[in-house]
Amino acid sequence: MKTRPIALLLFLCASGPACAEVRHCVAGDGTSVFTDRRCEDIGAVQRRAPGPAAPGAPVRRDSCPRTLQDLVFEVTTAVDTRDVNRLAGVYGWSGMSNSAGYALMDRLQAIVARPLVDVVPVYPGEASATGGDYFPQTTTRRAPVALRLEQTLANGTTPSRTVFGLRRGFGCWWVTL
Repeated sequence: MKTRPIALLLFLCASGPACAEVRHCVAGDGTSVFTDRRCEDIGAVQRRAPGPAAPGAPVRRDSCPRTLQDLVFEVTTAVDTRDVNRLAGVYGWSGMSNSAGYALMDRLQAIVARPLVDVVPVYPGEASATGGDYFPQTTTRRAPVALRLEQTLANGTTPSRTVFGLRRGFGCWWVTL
């Protein structure tokens, strides 16, 4: 008798908004709108990012990145395929207002638009996260505190650097800015 409410609770948790797709729409006045609804429902058209994915084929995952290796794979794949929704799927959104969310989606769109050179883990006490010198730590192995994306601008030669903070929650790894 007690298993029925538990099964219902597990079903409701599994069918929550984690599977929702975020769409990048362009309104009639040219402004960007990010929504989980169809663009046509809000009087806008969907903006498709260039990339090798087939048009209209949503990419969905059934779970979050449980290891740092999975997180790096997701970030790398998102940038390589220019898929802002995939990058947004591994971002820690908790506590963010709507206006901050829209601004962040614009930043994430700019990040996935740049060619990726490398994803580098940043460890505690490592000054190279901000461009300074690296001072070796003890041989104790510690988990990274950030991921640094080494990219180039559109011209292919000017370097660009983005540092994502790392956060662990609900058994998953998330990036933050």
